[in-house]
Amino acid sequence: MRFDILTTFPESFSAIQQSIVKRAGDKGLVEVNIHNLRDFTLDKHKTTDDSPFSGGAGMLMKIEPIYKALKELGVYPQRDSRTKVVLTSAKGSAWNQSLATEWSTNLDRVVIICGHYEGVDHRVVENLIDQEISIGNYVLSGGEIPAMVMVDSITRLIEGALGNKESLVDESHNGEISSEYPQYTRPAIFKSEEGQEWTIPEILLSGDHKKIEEWKKQNSK
Repeated sequence: MRFDILTTFPESFSAIQQSIVKRAGDKGLVEVNIHNLRDFTLDKHKTTDDSPFSGGAGMLMKIEPIYKALKELGVYPQRDSRTKVVLTSAKGSAWNQSLATEWSTNLDRVVIICGHYEGVDHRVVENLIDQEISIGNYVLSGGEIPAMVMVDSITRLIEGALGNKESLVDESHNGEISSEYPQYTRPAIFKSEEGQEWTIPEILLSGDHKKIEEWKKQNSK
């Protein structure tokens, strides 16, 4: 899977180059490319935003740098069916596990344009992208965090990205509803400095795998 991320703040993505995404990259399973939109500007000041024609507060991301970037990346004016170009946007479709699963299976390349400022010239939405994506019903300063969320959630679903295949079976939100059960690790008895003893359910120490599985199902939320 190849990810191309278009942003005016490329330094924001140091975190995405760690952990599971980095290991998947080292295995050749994913490729993450961060592109500075300022490199695709047409003026000496490398301007990526401007005021809206209609007036009002805030600035809009310009169409020219985005258009030029997509052209140079080879995903405009044509792209194959296994490539998707998306824009992070507060009014976009809600990102969820079903989409992450679908894209990890059916796509080879995802290009993410990180929205910023008060929005993006709407001609980008009308002519250059396939879909707008939102990670929640709230406002963020920019689309960098949503882009990282998408890359991480897709990458972990790619075969071989996780060290333990069972993690994908057991973890939360494998469907649309969380089915996580309480989990514990050593020590079995934790003694706080205030003299309290916090123990784990005895069934987990029983060694009876059938009863433990039944307990997990009964305690899933």
